[in-house]
Amino acid sequence: MIAFLLTVGLVSQADAWAGQKADMVRVVKSKKRLHLIKDDRVFATFRVKFGANPKGHKVQQGDERTPEGLYYLTYKNANSAYYKSIHISYPNGQDKENARKLGVDPGGDIMIHGQPNGYEWATFFMQMVNWTDGCVALTNSDMDKVWDAIEPGTPIEILP
Repeated sequence: MIAFLLTVGLVSQADAWAGQKADMVRVVKSKKRLHLIKDDRVFATFRVKFGANPKGHKVQQGDERTPEGLYYLTYKNANSAYYKSIHISYPNGQDKENARKLGVDPGGDIMIHGQPNGYEWATFFMQMVNWTDGCVALTNSDMDKVWDAIEPGTPIEILP
C-alpha cells in the first residue's frame, strides 16, 4: 500500500510541474540529488550518480570528481555519447587558476547526462554505483524531464 501511495505521489508531482522551466539547478553530492528550482522553490528532485571519486572538488583531468561551486548550463547536446547531455561550464576562472598553480590540466567536458548509448539495459545496475568520470548521471527517463525543464544559461550550484 505504501509503495502504491508513493508511486501515485510521484506521478502527481510529475504532472504538477510538467512544462515548468527551472531558473536554478542545485546538485547536492552528499545526498545524490539534483533539484530543479523556480522562484526559490524546489519543484522536482532526481536521484543522480557522479564520478567514481565523488568526495571533494574537481581539481584536474582524470580525478573522477564532480566540481563544486556555481556554474552555468551552457548548451544541450541531443546527439552525445550518452542519452542527451547538458554542458556544465566547468572549469571557471578560479578552477583554471587553481589548476595552473598546481601545474595540472583542470579537465572539462563535465555534463549532466543520461545513460551511455547502447547500455540502457544496464540502467538499474549503473544507478547503484558512481560510474562517471565527473559528470552528473541520471536515468534516461529522468534526463528527459530535466532536459525539458532547463534552458542554456541556467545556473547550477553543485554542493558537497
